[in-house]
Parts: sequence; C-alpha cells; structure tokens
Amino acid sequence: MTQRLTALQARRVALSAQGFGRRRPSTVRASHVNAVIERLGLFQIDSVNVLARAHYVPLFSRLGPYDRELLHRAAGRSPRRLFEYWAHEAALVDVRLQPDLRFRMRSGARMWGQMEQAARDHPGLLDWVVDEVAARGPLSARELAARAPEGAGARRSDHWGWNWSVVKGAVEYLFYKGEVTAARRNAAFERLYDLPERVLPPAVLAAPEPDEAEAHRRLVRFASRAHGVATGIGLRDYFRLDPALAAVAVDELVDAGELLPVTVKGWTRPAYLHPEATVPRQVRGRALLSPFDPLVFERARTHDLFGFHYRIEIYVPAHKRVHGYYVLPFLLDDRLVARVDLKADRAARVLRVQGSFAEPDAPAATARELALELADVACWLDLDNVVVEPRGDLAASLAAQSQVSPTMEGGAQV
Repeated sequence: MTQRLTALQARRVALSAQGFGRRRPSTVRASHVNAVIERLGLFQIDSVNVLARAHYVPLFSRLGPYDRELLHRAAGRSPRRLFEYWAHEAALVDVRLQPDLRFRMRSGARMWGQMEQAARDHPGLLDWVVDEVAARGPLSARELAARAPEGAGARRSDHWGWNWSVVKGAVEYLFYKGEVTAARRNAAFERLYDLPERVLPPAVLAAPEPDEAEAHRRLVRFASRAHGVATGIGLRDYFRLDPALAAVAVDELVDAGELLPVTVKGWTRPAYLHPEATVPRQVRGRALLSPFDPLVFERARTHDLFGFHYRIEIYVPAHKRVHGYYVLPFLLDDRLVARVDLKADRAARVLRVQGSFAEPDAPAATARELALELADVACWLDLDNVVVEPRGDLAASLAAQSQVSPTMEGGAQV
C-alpha cells in the first residue's frame, strides 16, 4: 500500500537524509568529512568565489567551521575519496561511484558542442594531448595550449559563452570520456589533467562496469538514500540522468521493494521513500546553504519541501535583482526562514551581508540565530568582522543582534 506523509514529515525525512539535525562536532576530523561524502555522494563545483567556492560550503553547512585542507586531501591525495566529473553538474564525486558513471563517459551523453567539434575536426590532437599528459602531467589546459600544434592553442572569440581553444575542447572531450581525469585544481582554479591510472584508486579502476540499466538503478538508489523522499524528477536530477532510463530504474526498484511509493500532502507528483529513511520527531540546528547544496539545487523540490521560491540571480542585471547576487537560504531547525546576500570582502577582512530578508512567519529567534551563524562563517573564512548593510526587511534586527552577539575566541567579531 502507498504510504502517506505530511509535508512536515517529508521535510524532516529529507533533512535527516541530508545530514542535518545532528550536533556539529567540536573538532572536525577526516572521519566526519568522509561520512558526509558517503551521505551526499557529490559536491557541486562552481567558479564563483564571492563568498567561498561552492564545493566547500556543504561541509560547513553540516559540520560547521572546518579545515578546508581536509577536503583537499580527500580530493587530491591517496587514498582518494573524491574525483572530479560531470555528475549533477561539474562536481567532486565519491570515487566509488566512478564505475556507475562510465556509461556517461562511454556514450558522451550531454556533451556539448565545443568538445564534440574538437574531437570531430582534430582527431590527431586527441592523441597528442594524451601523449603530453602521459609524459608531463598533471597539466592545465593553458599549459597544454602553450605547447600545442600551431593554431590549436589560440582561444576563440566568436562564441557567446566559453571561448575555448581547440586544445581546451580536446582535453575537455577526453576528460568527459574518462580518458584523462583531474588530479586536482591549481591556485587559479584550473583543472590539472592526468591519466586515470595515476589518479584513481586501483580498486576503482579494476571494478567491473555495470551496463547502462544497472548504472541507472545504482544511481537512482543512491539518490533515493541521499534525498530520503523524492519525486521521480528529484531522483533523476541528482545525477542528471536520462528521464526514460531513470523512470524504468524507479519502477524496477519499486518492484524490488527498494523504493516505497508515498504520497506527500501538497505535492502534485508521486513520491518515493527510501526504505531506511527515518522520520525524526524534530530537527534542530541552523545552517546557511550554498545555492548548489544538494538540499536545494533542484528548485522545484526546494519549493515542494519548504514552500521556498528560490532563484539564483548571478546572471540577472543588478537593478533587476530581488534579493542579491549570491544569496544563501538560512535553515533554522526544519524550515528555511531567511535568505542573505553574502560577500567575503577579503581585502577588508569583512563578511558583508549585502541584503537580509526574512521569510513569512519567520520565528522571533531568526535574527539572533542568523547572527551566530554568520559569525561562524566569518571565523571559518578567516574574516574579522561581519557588517550588516541596511537592505532587506531583516537587516535592522540582524544588525541589532550582531551588536550583542558574543565575540568568538580567535574568530570574528560581529
């Protein structure tokens, strides 16, 4: 029989599955980071660094201030726990999922034009890139371009978006196909490409590759555990799977008892519960969420769970933005109660709250709890102060709370 969940129960299931509601450790260790990796499976990467790069923030949201070197070690040293690939989008992915993503490497599904064009028009360049990486890697695309055959290293100027050189298109094609991989990112946030056998653990390389149908079942199964409860769209979106193949995988997992059909009050689509999901009696805690956090990166799901209409406005002209450039939702207990437009002003050593906005019926404690969380963010980013600018309906109370929040020992003063 189809189970029934209230909207509140579904929200608490999702929060628990994503690792919220647990006491943050006083000292974050590698074991805590590994537990989040196992739970989420991926950290989406984004180049915007106005606050902190996107892949760093989900760990902070769940664990509090931590040493980012822990993530660097997981993604760049043996025994490697993360590798970079196109999962949801560009992401650091649990390395144990690499065999399940080989179908994407093999098929080239969702690959875009500049990669395909480089492979189609310059097949000899692919061999040259592999040879260069094998002989001299890890190498950035810029380093490859500097040594590329005549004309291949020059950047285009006719494309509306990324104006890649031919050699950049070639190495990205090889990266997508899994023939090279990323050893790490350099200080300029460029991928450094190397051979998979010099980066990935031998056991991962030796693991058998599932067929496409089995890979979809495995990835949908993982998404179900990471979400706790989700619609079919949410399950396929976690790893950006083919809709038809994901739908088949959902049906097969339901038949096997590995997904439980549920109805959630207020949701218009059928939903599915992971058999091991828990429904907490309460969820306590606070967290600021990256726009690319798995809890909120599928915006329709965010609205279903929280009644929270969320759009990132980076690409919106400044005068048309409603809330700001880089806006983070604020989670308090089991609700999204506010949103803040944040900027790390590193030159001034200040965390700037450029706008702060309360959600309807936000609890009275919102400003105080947000002020405390902002102080933690500033401490984590090695900033000295939090400055609340007078924009947004929460700004005045947040600024007032900031004046009385305690100074963090060795951290930020707000």
